[in-house]
Amino acid sequence: MIRTVLCELLNIEYPIIQGGMAWVSTAELAAAVSEAGGLGVIGSGTATPEWLRDQLQKARALTSKPFGVNVMLLSPFVDELMAILKEEPVAVVTTGAGNPGKYVPSLREVGTRVIPVVSSVALAKRLVRAGVDALIAEGMESGGHVGELTTMALVPQVVDAVDIPVIAAGGIFDGRGLVAALALGAVGVQMGTRFMCAQECTIHPRVKEFVIKSKDRDTALTGVTTGHPVRALRNKLTRKFEEMESRNAPPEELEKLGTGSLRLAMVEGDIEYGTVMAGQVSAMVSRVQPVREIIMDVVESAGLVLDRLNQQVVRT
Repeated sequence: MIRTVLCELLNIEYPIIQGGMAWVSTAELAAAVSEAGGLGVIGSGTATPEWLRDQLQKARALTSKPFGVNVMLLSPFVDELMAILKEEPVAVVTTGAGNPGKYVPSLREVGTRVIPVVSSVALAKRLVRAGVDALIAEGMESGGHVGELTTMALVPQVVDAVDIPVIAAGGIFDGRGLVAALALGAVGVQMGTRFMCAQECTIHPRVKEFVIKSKDRDTALTGVTTGHPVRALRNKLTRKFEEMESRNAPPEELEKLGTGSLRLAMVEGDIEYGTVMAGQVSAMVSRVQPVREIIMDVVESAGLVLDRLNQQVVRT
């Protein structure tokens, strides 16, 4: 059994947070993760306030355990979403694409932990001053919007720079990743890509099959010229992005190309012209599994890794 301070902080059994992925992390997935001992997170993306209320109701009908909501701070509905989360509090709010500082007091007032995702030391320090409870240091191995640093480089730098708990994300697949994260100073991990192929994940079956068939070099970074790169599985859309960027297409053209493409993939199953945001561990995903099986595999394999390390390391 691997327990860390993250388990005490969030009242969960295992130090595993499920990433709040837009159009992927619905109430069904989040509730299943929480039921299995991790922290499930609903990904609100750019969804409407009505959608979030409905998801909260569904999640509470499926689990009595703590769960969270991810809020993208660039959402056009961010103020309304935060208002709902004050009226109907959840255990944790994770945030991305900005500084949640102005929302921290009201969220903490209702007992909600605030844990932003960061991709740099500078942002981590700024958010600590805003009063957040912990940080998710996410390396560029992850799917979706990414920064410039790898998980191996980013996590220890953030750990050394702040005095609050740090969770590692990006490239985490099994117990080896969990143990590595703990060795870097993190108190737990956030995983996204592997949960895409959970039985309880509601994304289109074609997307799950696409992830399972992917190889080690099958992700691409698009949008690099805009300063907001996105990692996704290679398809006709990523090749179009690459072609447009090679001829220095204006950012507004690139933005227009990507508009609606995430839903097109995850909901409608278009794996050629939709954006299949997934991380570099996609190639390690070999089958669809129940959430509980995924979590127990991570926890149990971490125990085996620790046992093996104790046997391999000779202290003198």
